[in-house]
Amino acid sequence: MKLITRAQLGWPASAAPTQTSTKGVKVHYEGTAVSTKLLTDHAACIAEWKAIRASHLANTKENYSDVAYNYAACPHGYLLEGRGIGKRTGANGNQALNAAHYAIVGLVGSEGLTEPTDAMLGAIRDGIELLREHGAGSEIKGHRDGYATSCPGGPLYAWVLKGAPRPAGTATEETPAKPKVSLTHVLAAARRDPAAAQGHTTYKAEVLLVERALRSAGLLAAAYVDGSFGTKTIDAYARWQRSPAGGGYVGSDADGIPGKSSLTRLGDRYGFTVVA
Repeated sequence: MKLITRAQLGWPASAAPTQTSTKGVKVHYEGTAVSTKLLTDHAACIAEWKAIRASHLANTKENYSDVAYNYAACPHGYLLEGRGIGKRTGANGNQALNAAHYAIVGLVGSEGLTEPTDAMLGAIRDGIELLREHGAGSEIKGHRDGYATSCPGGPLYAWVLKGAPRPAGTATEETPAKPKVSLTHVLAAARRDPAAAQGHTTYKAEVLLVERALRSAGLLAAAYVDGSFGTKTIDAYARWQRSPAGGGYVGSDADGIPGKSSLTRLGDRYGFTVVA
């Protein structure tokens, strides 16, 4: 699986409502013209995904809290995080339909780029399997199932009707290795940096990964993403510990000093691996 996370896209944590289980996943397409440039330029895929989110956030009629889909899949086989795991979709037509299924959109449309590549189908399959690991049931449907629409278009819907089989050769793709953060190093920084002279850093590279994640979660101002685990970072990390996503800790368990569980949760959500 080749996953591009919200943090890598520069997006904060999703404000979409929590939805921890569904009957399964519905497959979508864009329903408009999509440039064939996406076939040869992966940067265009990222730009397309960001444009979709921007258009949804600007849609005052629908009043979206975030991009409507849980994930997108591009022609190069990348799975692009949208609302992500444990979030209700806004794409299936109404609240009842949204509560029943998560949503993955293939970056194809009604004109231009209309045929999904095998790599895209493999990425959609990756998303389905990832969501199944986190509460999605076994159903795989198209948007048109239960809602009057042509989505997900003829080619994608034909694939859905076949059971959304994984194309040959797409199962061996591996997610690029995530950067590693040592719990020992981060603990040392959290204990030394607050009392040190201004600008002091301990294990700067790893602390920066943690601070960027806290920034993406909306808990730390950009001015304090500096590689020093100072008092502002301590406060932000304590807020992460108290949050449901961080473990919902209280009292002395939410003191801003990282523990393995809360740091692992942060890494899983924002793209780093915790080691000893």
